[in-house]
Amino acid sequence: MKTTQDKWLLEISSKQKLVSFNFTEIWYYRDLLFLFVKRDIITTYKQTILGPLWYVIQPLFTSVIFTLIFNNLGQIKTGNVDPFLFNLTGITLWNYFKQCLTGTSNTFTKNQNIFGKVYFPRVIMPLSVTISNLVKFGIQFLILIGFYIFYLIKGDDLSVSVNYLMLLPLYVFMMALFGLGFGMLLSAMTTKYRDLTVLVGFGVQLLMYLSAVPYPLSEAEDKFPKTVATLVEYNPLSQIIEGFRFVVLNVGTIEVSKIFITLITCILMFLVGLVIFNKTEKSFIDTV
Repeated sequence: MKTTQDKWLLEISSKQKLVSFNFTEIWYYRDLLFLFVKRDIITTYKQTILGPLWYVIQPLFTSVIFTLIFNNLGQIKTGNVDPFLFNLTGITLWNYFKQCLTGTSNTFTKNQNIFGKVYFPRVIMPLSVTISNLVKFGIQFLILIGFYIFYLIKGDDLSVSVNYLMLLPLYVFMMALFGLGFGMLLSAMTTKYRDLTVLVGFGVQLLMYLSAVPYPLSEAEDKFPKTVATLVEYNPLSQIIEGFRFVVLNVGTIEVSKIFITLITCILMFLVGLVIFNKTEKSFIDTV
């Protein structure tokens, strides 16, 4: 494609930089990106009985189950916060990560037909999944706010960490970055190893329990073996979940150094995933 000055506006080449994230090209295809986002939102629960209500039902039912199993039977303490609200807060952010990861982990295998017929920046696909899931997260976050207000009216001693409120978008951004990078890495690997698609669902469930979703980090230190507790503590997802709950519910602790380390880890995960994704897109059509 050329402009009036006979200069190439877009050049398609198999030679790419090691880390290539061409914002100009993505902006050029922004209409396609928004189209994929709209498609993901509309078709997720199309031809279902409850439709978008699943956005609400899923986190609520999971929170109830966690409350019954971990808090009532397992005697997990959540401080002065009601266990249901505590669990709902962690699940709300975790669901965003899980949907980003599972939605991007099969990018190549799911879209092999369209990838083999027309050109556009392949990274648009995982980006569209991450953005569309942000809309779903927004809906579930509003539900969380609704229950927060309910417990306030009920008389529970709740407070928001006002001084750290500006960190809320940062925690969501880090979760999106980690989920996107990890998902792109898995999508590249599944082009050769199809067994990974079966393990993703099981792996995500296992990862949830190692990410301090149904319990605070303090409980992991007290009740888990030292090796497991260390693994949970240094899991970047645990730090994100713990920090998110600290900002929303003012429970737990956060450290500036751990926030910085977690952010660097998420950026590195994204860059690694992007490098492998870019390398795979050149030849994946021969292996899928």
